[in-house]
Amino acid sequence: MMALGKALRFTRGLRFRLAVSYVFFFTLLLAFLGIVFRQTLAATFKSQMQSVLEEEWGAAKGYLRTTTAGPNWIFDTEDPDESFIVNRIRRIYLLADIQGHALQHSEIYDSIGLDSPDEIKKILQSGQNAIRIRKDDKGIPYMIRSGLMIDELHNKYYLAIGRAVDYNDKVVRDFTWNYFSLLPVVIVVSGLLGWFLAGRALQPVNSVAATAQRITHSSLKMQIPVRNAGDELDRLIEAFNHMMQRLNFSFEQIRQFSTDVSHELRTPLTVVRGQLEVAMFTANTVGQYREAMADALEGVDRLSNIVRALLMLSQAESGQLVLQKTQIDFAELIRDQVDQYQIPAEAEGVRLSAELPETCNILADRIQMERLISNLLSNAIKYTKAGGTVTVRLVGEGGLVKFIVEDTGVGIAPDHLPHIFDRFYRVPSADPEKGLGLGLSFVAWIVKAHGGTVEVQSELEKGTRFIVSVPAGDSATPEPGAPALPLHEQVH
Repeated sequence: MMALGKALRFTRGLRFRLAVSYVFFFTLLLAFLGIVFRQTLAATFKSQMQSVLEEEWGAAKGYLRTTTAGPNWIFDTEDPDESFIVNRIRRIYLLADIQGHALQHSEIYDSIGLDSPDEIKKILQSGQNAIRIRKDDKGIPYMIRSGLMIDELHNKYYLAIGRAVDYNDKVVRDFTWNYFSLLPVVIVVSGLLGWFLAGRALQPVNSVAATAQRITHSSLKMQIPVRNAGDELDRLIEAFNHMMQRLNFSFEQIRQFSTDVSHELRTPLTVVRGQLEVAMFTANTVGQYREAMADALEGVDRLSNIVRALLMLSQAESGQLVLQKTQIDFAELIRDQVDQYQIPAEAEGVRLSAELPETCNILADRIQMERLISNLLSNAIKYTKAGGTVTVRLVGEGGLVKFIVEDTGVGIAPDHLPHIFDRFYRVPSADPEKGLGLGLSFVAWIVKAHGGTVEVQSELEKGTRFIVSVPAGDSATPEPGAPALPLHEQVH
């Protein structure tokens, strides 16, 4: 009985409960991290393999030609690089006509199993390239990319190419085995450490230190709870929490910037390289070379614009771009911008008009407000069809000045409206050549930096209205105008 009582008292002790709680949650965290890392590793391998197949697919377009004898691979057999690329593509491939009849295939693909005509027709009818995992008779998995291939003579074929992914699967399995084999050891060690820290954690200062030790780059949002004692320790905790918020904000900005750069620069670089490679292998005249170089230079210019816009937006969001606010005549600024966009509007067959008061003073950065007006006018003209109209209005409402840009363009679907101010977001139906997807991100930042708001209203095939509201200046403001009509009444 005495031993039982001691055991009960021991398990009910605060130190024991803290240690057990620590071990329990630490185990969940490690298991969760192991699963996340495993999924991330598998997803990374999959993405890399898809990128490799995408590159090989693009290369296949350059080497697959239709001759009098039918489809053939045309390349310089004496060039080791070309021979390597073509042989690598043809190591695992199937070439068939659009009726599903196999024309060429490799031995490995034969061991995987040729696609049936029904499968081929189903993939071709979908209009999308298919990514599948298939195994050969030995159980080795292969990632297969298949879809419609059109050569330079506009002949259509069904092409499937693949790569073995058994090594990737082995790496994932080895990681999983090693990680979860070591997990019990780590749990035991963490239990001993937890027991030690639990005793020390009874002291407030050591409690703060223990919490801080568990914070990593993946948990920068963690906050230490305030004791509400009003003493020096609470002030230390508050200062620490504010520091973590700043660190998390900076880390998220760096991560977002890196993601945006890597994502957005990949496509222009691939296009430039593809254009130069096509010129290298197919151009025969000076004119063809000049055309390829001109196309490549356009791609380089696009890259330069992306980098310049990204750096400026990053500086703006990180606070490095300081506003130079002065009293400006907003109406005059809009009027000048509207005059500048009359020629582009006429070139697109769009009627651009403005309803502005004589003067409208606001406290704002003139350069940034010019950028805001320019971005909104440019977007409105680009996405308005010939014969449409773009109307600019400026009205006062209480202590706000509302700048309204309305168009009769293609409109924006409701599903896309919440995302149009995100960096690099473009409505899928929009022409990708019409912008970088950064203009409205600048608009959102400029409005926020001036203490205002921006709203968007849109209906497909009827038009779009942007409403920018900023605080009025100390001087004269426009007379209050009539409220804007509903979009279906105002935009036709």
